[in-house]
Amino acid sequence: MSQFTNEFWSLYIGVISLASIIACAVFLKMQSVRKDGQADTTGHVWDENLQEYNNPLPRWWAWMFYLTVFFSLGYLVLYPGLGDFRGTLGWTQVGQLEEENQDAAAQYGPLYDKFAKLEVAALAKDPQALAVGQKLFLNHCAQCHASDAGGSRGFPNLTDKDWLWGGTPEAIKTSITEGRRAVMPPFGPSLGEQGVKDVAHYVLSLSGSASDSIRKARGEPTFKATCAACHGPEGKGNPALGAPNLTDRIWLHGSGEAAIIEQVTKGRQNQMPSHKETLSAAKIHLLTGYVYSLSGGAPPPGK
Repeated sequence: MSQFTNEFWSLYIGVISLASIIACAVFLKMQSVRKDGQADTTGHVWDENLQEYNNPLPRWWAWMFYLTVFFSLGYLVLYPGLGDFRGTLGWTQVGQLEEENQDAAAQYGPLYDKFAKLEVAALAKDPQALAVGQKLFLNHCAQCHASDAGGSRGFPNLTDKDWLWGGTPEAIKTSITEGRRAVMPPFGPSLGEQGVKDVAHYVLSLSGSASDSIRKARGEPTFKATCAACHGPEGKGNPALGAPNLTDRIWLHGSGEAAIIEQVTKGRQNQMPSHKETLSAAKIHLLTGYVYSLSGGAPPPGK
């Protein structure tokens, strides 16, 4: 499929490219002409009699430039560079990538097949599997979760036992495969400034943080009517929705009154991309084992 909207642009680019190369050759030829018996000067004179001559380039230097012109023309015949013309070799970046992927699959496929037969818990204890899983993590996950998986503001820490969507092997694999999308709606317009502040102090109290007792008392019924649907009546979160536990001291978007007020007022939208289009099922399985090993997996039920 053409990357251009019509044939004009393909022709336009081809003509510009060829004309530029030919113009370079013509200009080089003009600058290489020797005028026998004439002293060609630029007209610039210094110190009364020091003149600047306009001599042609040395032959060896000129031929080096001619070689670049010939190389450019040869390249455009063999490889794409003239609009839609694909070159006589038929080379493409996509084709080269697919060839390299096939070579990698042939070389490393047996290794991934071996790991695919192991349970995630077993992968989490296998040194070789962890070494390969770490490389996958650094290539595909570290941009958001950091190279040590410690995360940052807005990106979860994968080394603790606080799981937004669950820390079981199945939940982790689903997160990597399908991605995750969590939305907290903005409550500022419906609660008003004082209502938001009351709820914020109640949320602070859930984790034992310093809070205003009066505002906490006013914010409790508002929380149960507005926030409990996602975070639960006790504020312990809901992995099915990605709603965080508000009773611990782990804050994804910052702690303190100001940070919580901002979140309640403006809401939040977080998205983790799906990796099923970029990673094979075997690689996702291996990566699941590595992530599962970072925190020792999900805590036992009821804890």
